Amino acid sequence: MKVTVAVSLLASASAFSPAATSSRSAVATNMASIDEAFGVSVETGGKCPPLGAKILEDTNPRALKWFQNAEIKHGRVAMVATIGFMVQKFGVHFPLYLGPTGSNVFSPASDVAWYLSKSAGVTFSDVSAASPLDALSMVPMAGWVQIFFAAGWFESIAYERQWNQENDVPGDYGYDPLGFTKKEGGLQSEEMKSLRLKEIKNGRVAMMTIAGWVANEAIPGAFPVWHP
Repeated sequence: MKVTVAVSLLASASAFSPAATSSRSAVATNMASIDEAFGVSVETGGKCPPLGAKILEDTNPRALKWFQNAEIKHGRVAMVATIGFMVQKFGVHFPLYLGPTGSNVFSPASDVAWYLSKSAGVTFSDVSAASPLDALSMVPMAGWVQIFFAAGWFESIAYERQWNQENDVPGDYGYDPLGFTKKEGGLQSEEMKSLRLKEIKNGRVAMMTIAGWVANEAIPGAFPVWHP
């Protein structure tokens, strides 16, 4: 009886061994492809960082492409956000040179100023004098609705370009006013690969920067280095 049980257990264990070996092999292969993904660079030794590797270990190529697009879009938004944060901190506000005295960069304080929202009684001068987080709260609901629809419109274009048209380059959404993609080799040329990698790296720095600045605005002293 004991021999029969032992043989049965051995047979059961051997039945699972090939699957386990195959699974480990698949994970190793997948990690190798992640380490070779565009955006992995010398800062992490040419390998995906441990936390990212853990998150991505079971992903397929389409899922990896989704994460790459998400990182690039967040990085681009963060780069614009850091510029906007500095503009707000320095008291610069739009429409800069086109409005009356109280609505241009040279004379931000005036009783005659363009309104951001007449219904809310908020002028561009009011916004320029506020802190970045307070300025956000001054945007009227109609402004947020416009931002929401503009973001949705952009996301629709991005989805069409990346998934319906099967674009192989993450972050390429067809907007190229400077004609970079028209050069020889397009986005796959060595020059453009270098610029694309720089964009990703600058986006990563910008995401950490805006997170630190916003944290310091919400909790003064939380960001113990120089900042606007």
